[in-house]
Formats: sequence, C-alpha cells, structure tokens
Amino acid sequence: MAHTHELPKMMKALVLKSTSEPPTVEIVPTPRPTVGSAVVRILAANVVSYMKNIYNGERNYAFPTPIIPGTSAIARVAAIGPDATKLQIGDLVFLDSLVRSRDEPSDAFLAAINQGGTPGSAKLMRDVFRDWSYAEYCLAPLENLTRIDERRITGAPDSGGLGLTVQDLAYISALLVPYGGLKDIELQAGQTVTVCPATGPFGGAAVIVALAMGARVIAMGRNKDSLARLKKVVPHAERVHIVPITGDMQADCTELKKYGEIDAYFDIGPPEAQGSTHIHSAILALRQGGRVSLMGGYLQDVPIPHRVIMRRNLRLYGKWMYERSDVADIFKLLETGVLKLGAQAGAELVGEYPLEQWKEAWDAAWENALMGQYVLIKP
Repeated sequence: MAHTHELPKMMKALVLKSTSEPPTVEIVPTPRPTVGSAVVRILAANVVSYMKNIYNGERNYAFPTPIIPGTSAIARVAAIGPDATKLQIGDLVFLDSLVRSRDEPSDAFLAAINQGGTPGSAKLMRDVFRDWSYAEYCLAPLENLTRIDERRITGAPDSGGLGLTVQDLAYISALLVPYGGLKDIELQAGQTVTVCPATGPFGGAAVIVALAMGARVIAMGRNKDSLARLKKVVPHAERVHIVPITGDMQADCTELKKYGEIDAYFDIGPPEAQGSTHIHSAILALRQGGRVSLMGGYLQDVPIPHRVIMRRNLRLYGKWMYERSDVADIFKLLETGVLKLGAQAGAELVGEYPLEQWKEAWDAAWENALMGQYVLIKP
C-alpha cells in the first residue's frame, strides 16, 4: 500500500500536445505512487538553455505527446510506494531527469526531453514515466530521487550548515553533466585539464567541477569577454588559465602548451561548434598518455588527429550524461564543502518563474546562457 500525505486529486501542470502548438497550463489528475516510485512536490525545476527549441520541434528530439515537459528539479517527497525503505514523506530530494530501465540500464532517456535511442527506452518513457517536472507534482522512480541532507546543506552556517537555498541547489544539475565526463576520465587533483568551450552553461559548469576536483583548468572559448568573466567569478581562479580560440589551430595549440603538461581534455561543444578548430588544438596539446572526454553535441562526425592519438597513446572516452552513482558522489562533494554552489561558485539565478510564465522562462534561459547562469520554474 502506498503512503501518501494528503495528495490532492488534481494538480496544475504545463501540457504540451504537439510541437506545432505552444503548451498550455491545465488542471490534470495528480499521479499516484506505485511499486518502485514516489510522487514529489516540485519546488524548483531547471530550464535548459535550449528548452524552447526542444518543444517547438527545432531540435527534432523524439518524445511522445501529450506530455508534461520538464527536467531535473529540487522537490519534496509527497507520497511513496510500498517498497521505499530510505525515503520518507517530507524529505528534500534532487529529482534526476536521467531515467534508466531497471532490467537494462542501457535503456536510458532524458525525462520529457528525449526518449533515448533504444526501443526499450522509448517504451519506458511512453508507457511509464512520460510526464515530468513542470507540474505541481511528479511521479519518479525511487532511484531518481537523491535524499538531501537538509540540516547540513540548507542549515545555518553557525550550526554547521552550508546555508544553501533550494534555488542554489537546483544548479547541481548543470554540474552533474560534466562531472560524469570528468570522473569517467579519472581526473585527479593536481592534474591539468583543458575545457572547451568553457563559457557556455555546461562548459562553465565543467570548469567549476574540475576545480572542485582539485585540477588546474585551461579554459578555451571564442568570446574573450566571457572568458575574462569566467576567471573573475569562479572559485580558485588562481588555478584557471584562459586561451581564446582564434581559429589558427597550430597557434592555439602552442598557446595551450605554454601552461606546461596537459593531462586531459574535456569537450562539450554545442552543435554549432561542429567545424571548430579547437578539437584538434586541444588534442595536439596533450601529453603522452593523455585522455579525452567527448561529451559534445555534434550532429556529424568530427575529424581527429589519428596519427598523434596513436603515437602518443592517447585515450578517447565518449560519455553521455553520467552514471547513477555519480549523483550520490557529487552530493558528497557538496556536503564536504569541496564543491561550491550559489555565488561562491559563480552561479547566477537569472530568474524564477511560475508555470504560467513558461515562455518568459524559456526565453530567459535562451538569452542568458553564459557560464553559471540558470533559470528556474516554480510550479
């Protein structure tokens, strides 16, 4: 028998019926928990910078309709299934939007954004976890809910807390994506990693995470003003060097090498950076035995310096998102105070909007996509 706490019969939600028409705020039935799931009350839901291009069809992502859009969020447990043994009603939780099949973890999809690349992931999204966080309540798998140590994380500093707000906590979702790639290449304290492009929402987050992991960072980007801003706002700026992308592959490689031995290169370029020279430059600058994490959103194949990769014993890693264990690990970094959030991390909450102002929220996210900037929806 599921445990509920005065769960209302109906709730307010943003409903998208088709990518050819805008979503509407509607009153819909509140989900009920089942075995293996819980219902959470959404407190602050993130807005991806290109959210509007997902739901107007421009990004051509596959997902079923009608659907309640959304992504990761900070929430409170409102109702739990009968098999929950750790979560309690009222717990503050991080709602992870990367859903995996229990009997085949490679069947994975981004909740309410992309149904993934397998028949299994499409089935799981279509039939079970279709709707997500742009609603008052959301049904989620138990394993997608990470309990937050509220006393430590949001408690007052004079009583041993970090003093973070729910809004501060929401930014962890941006940090989690590059953490998956940096952990995958086993970035170690004291090593040097090139991050490129470093001035966008996920590249900037990668700089913050790499610094928290104890690394030195060489941040590459096209916009010199954005690079300068990054160095001003990130913690541990003394471990950050900036190298502008000039388009001259060899010159940029030479500039990178000025900072000594480079152990790793983290790439998270957007589709628009498809033909950029930075991939070659960053790989050519790596030391013998260096590692490359490829997390970019390129839609076509990108050329790589095969001979250099072969002769230097370089290792290339592809990473889509992160592993489930990475979620718990990044919260450990947060709890110990190693990973910063809020103003200490150079994060800037651009705006927090109600469901009815979804368009303003999506526009704000699109127009404010520099490192550290983020937008929230509060249903």
